[in-house]
Amino acid sequence: MARPTRNDSVDPSASRTRRWPWMLASTVLVLGVALATRYFGTTAEAEAAAPARTSSQVKQASAQEPAYQPPEHDVMAIVNGEDINRRDLERACAERYGEDVLESMVNKKLIQHHCKKRGITITQQEVEDEVERMAKRFKLSREHWLELLANERGITEQEYKRDILWPTIALRKLVATELTVSDTELRQEYEKQYGASVRARIIVVGNQARAQQLHQQLTANPDDFARLAMSDSIDVNSASIGGLIQPIRQHIGDPGIERAAFSLQPGQISNIIPVGNQFAILKCEGINPPRGVDFAAVRPELEELIRDGKLREEAANRFAEYQKVATVQNVLNDPQLSKQMPDVVALVNGDKITVSELGKEAMTRHGQDVLSVEIGHKLLEQALKAAGKTVTQQDLNAEIAHAAKLAGVVDDQGNADVQEWVKTTTEEQGVTYKNYLRDSVWPSAALKKLTSGQVQVTEDDLRKGYEANYGERVRCRAVVLADMRRAQEVWEKARANPTLDYFGELAEQYSIEPTSKALRGEVPPIRLHGGQPQLEQVAFDMKPGDPPRILQLGDKYVVLKFEERTKPQNIEFAAVRDILMQDIFEKKLRLAMAKRYDEIYSSARIDNYLAGTTQAPNPTKQQAAAASAALRRDTAVRPTAGQR
Repeated sequence: MARPTRNDSVDPSASRTRRWPWMLASTVLVLGVALATRYFGTTAEAEAAAPARTSSQVKQASAQEPAYQPPEHDVMAIVNGEDINRRDLERACAERYGEDVLESMVNKKLIQHHCKKRGITITQQEVEDEVERMAKRFKLSREHWLELLANERGITEQEYKRDILWPTIALRKLVATELTVSDTELRQEYEKQYGASVRARIIVVGNQARAQQLHQQLTANPDDFARLAMSDSIDVNSASIGGLIQPIRQHIGDPGIERAAFSLQPGQISNIIPVGNQFAILKCEGINPPRGVDFAAVRPELEELIRDGKLREEAANRFAEYQKVATVQNVLNDPQLSKQMPDVVALVNGDKITVSELGKEAMTRHGQDVLSVEIGHKLLEQALKAAGKTVTQQDLNAEIAHAAKLAGVVDDQGNADVQEWVKTTTEEQGVTYKNYLRDSVWPSAALKKLTSGQVQVTEDDLRKGYEANYGERVRCRAVVLADMRRAQEVWEKARANPTLDYFGELAEQYSIEPTSKALRGEVPPIRLHGGQPQLEQVAFDMKPGDPPRILQLGDKYVVLKFEERTKPQNIEFAAVRDILMQDIFEKKLRLAMAKRYDEIYSSARIDNYLAGTTQAPNPTKQQAAAASAALRRDTAVRPTAGQR
């Protein structure tokens, strides 16, 4: 369960105050890099999920075509015979995502307004061509490109076309006159991408006097550069490796650094280079020659790269201009305007964005995610009703206070500081009090009601908890391998040379797990009852002088070498009994709650029309046993064919 929020003693209106930040559209235009940023909504752009059309029909399709909408029937899902309707789902989506969706709709309206003024349209064919262009840019087929977006970024084809490509194409057309590329810019980009580069070391210091002292030392003895970089440079990243930096290319970074670097020959020390309020000294380690790529062959690629860079910059500037001259009224967050225009959420240059449009757009973007939440809520409501139980406001308040105390958010008297807890959690997750209460607190309280009395902490639990937290542990080294053959090879080497140093070398060389590889096989001490019984049993069976052991954990193989046993902590069981009791109860309760929800979900009949899925009930073990017994009884009294 997610963390709960505040109780009635906290003013809910405080957390519902909405921001109205005007975010620049430039982020959208990073094309393939910033695909996860989706500012722009859709009310009338490239059509999606439409029947196949001829190429001539596609070319005639414009940006003013209706966008894809979910199924038009009113029922979005049926949960054990109970409906979740469209109106309620739209409202739920708007409550959770209304602010962000409205902002994107306003931004889109601004772009559409200026496209209309300029007579600019974006056809479906242009959107399709942009998909192809981006796929080719990343050297992928169209299908693989869209699959990558879906799998890696969670962006559907419709969202990509609607929320990313349409605004990109529109803004490109709006700033087309500023996107010319000169020969000088092409040459500079060519030098940046394919020209010579300088391998160098750098020392950065904070005052000129120290820079002059270092420069004198380095001029006299250039071989001291790495040592002095490690001892004196304030650039931590390069200082740790003797001042080494990435090769310096032209037209990328600080012009002073670049000029100094390209004036040096291998082994030479630069003059002192002022960089802001700091001072840098370079040493040339060598020169990488140009890559020998034919300029004409890469010219189209370079031109596209420059245009995209200009597009991001110019689009941001142009969008800022649109905002300055636009007349935008946020009705949603203005109580007085909301009373005057109850069906309107914003006015953009006189054009209305209605409550209905916001709800539909929010559902188009977030409908499936929110519907999953609503289905879960409906299942819990049904389970509570079947059990004859209810969740009261007192239950919600107790759940909030409990969460605050568990998190250590308490006042001077040690009581839960509910207001501070709620303020922190709602701000951190960017949710309103109402939604936080419904989506986090209520489900947690409901599942506690449904598992009430099922969780018991036994003496055996307490003893195991005591051993896990305060008992002895086994310090081992480990090499993690991907297959048994390599594990046996490493085991044989470790057995032939049983020293810890050699085992550390094997870990550095062979381990596929980054932490154990970097730490020469060192892993956290292994404790009893820590959740890995196979590993624990092997570790606690080992003794000093034993050869390494091989064990399989999941799909990996581990070569384990015993190092030593730690001493138990000198803490009396009675002194920590209450702490253990609370901790173990909380963990067992959460496991019971998760198990109960899984049972409720798996035994439900769920028809999700928005996602196009149906789930038939999967009976619990108890239900299956009862059905089996009933079948046996029925069979026992039914006459056989010979008796009929």
